[in-house]
Amino acid sequence: MSPPTPRRRRALPVLTAALAALLCGLAPPAAADDAPADWTARPAGGTDRDARPYVYLEGTPGTVLQDRLTVTNSGRAPLTVRLRGDGRAGGWIRFAEDTVTVPARTRAEVPLALTVPHDAVPGDSSGEAVAAGGGEEIRVPVRVRTVGPTLAALGVEDVRVSGGTIRYALVNRGNAMLRPRLAVRAEGVFGTLLDRPERPLPLELAPGRRVERTEPWPDAPALDAVTVRLRVTASGGARDEAEASATYLPVAPAVGGGLLVLGGLAALASGAYRRRRAGRAPSQPPPVEAQPPVDTEPLLKAGAKT
Repeated sequence: MSPPTPRRRRALPVLTAALAALLCGLAPPAAADDAPADWTARPAGGTDRDARPYVYLEGTPGTVLQDRLTVTNSGRAPLTVRLRGDGRAGGWIRFAEDTVTVPARTRAEVPLALTVPHDAVPGDSSGEAVAAGGGEEIRVPVRVRTVGPTLAALGVEDVRVSGGTIRYALVNRGNAMLRPRLAVRAEGVFGTLLDRPERPLPLELAPGRRVERTEPWPDAPALDAVTVRLRVTASGGARDEAEASATYLPVAPAVGGGLLVLGGLAALASGAYRRRRAGRAPSQPPPVEAQPPVDTEPLLKAGAKT
């Protein structure tokens, strides 16, 4: 093969550039930078390892409390985030800016002010700071403690027993957050049927909140009259008790027994009725004794002589 001529050597770079341009035209376009950016929102302060799990503020009624929310944009395009509060305590929040634009690979700290209402009762309140942007929404928990006398009051009500289920409702009548504990006891005609010691329930009851719950009783009796008693307690001396009664009867035997009782009562009633009718039958008059005939001839003769 003959070596390339000078003209061919000059044409090679041109052909290489044309081929590269053709390949670039066939390749798919690069992803646009306006795709949803990666971002986070959390309480300000600390690092990723020791970041605060929620915003916590504490003050007396009428106090204005300050904090900050950090929005971090790790994407390659600017990100616009809208901020608002949600929930009871979230409704007390006002941000320095309701809409914030965070440049790429940058973080912004947004001040917030939380005003405790003048009529707020002492105790715990909760809510959320909501950040929405890039098609996503992040909720940061907010907890507020209103300083003042704390009242822990817990009630149990609407206790009902149905088959193998005990139904009841818990009500937080105080102003403190409660974590209730429950004990269950059931007494029957012949003694104790159920005795469950006090145990914590998997819930946190906010002030004024009411929840309905059920307690399973898979080994409920088939035949008995029972009284179920519930006792609830919580920290701060909160406690209450309530009870309900129920009668358990097996369906088929109950129907058969009822028919036997009704049949026996009908037989007794029928016998008594017959005896009463027999006692009321009219008595026969005593037989009339036959009298000898009266001889009237002497009486006639005596009358003639007179």
